[in-house]
Amino acid sequence: MSLFSKLFGGGGKGESPAAAAEPDMHEGFAIYPEPIREGSKWRIAARIEKDGKTHQLIRADTLETEEAAVQASLGKARLMIDQMGERIFD
Repeated sequence: MSLFSKLFGGGGKGESPAAAAEPDMHEGFAIYPEPIREGSKWRIAARIEKDGKTHQLIRADTLETEEAAVQASLGKARLMIDQMGERIFD
């Protein structure tokens, strides 16, 4: 990867192509699944946003495929939103 790609946001190490996708909306929150590649596995991770606030969700769970990690990331983020609501940003 070139220096310019790193400086201007061109897919760094461990980033998923899912990070550039449209958000999944849930209860007014935007969820961006962003699983993290770790060797041959994918760690569950997502960015949750609402009203200019952001929460980064990273779980210890790892899965075999990126698609499975994307789906699990969405599920974990939705569950967190359902349980915590706006307190997610505290």
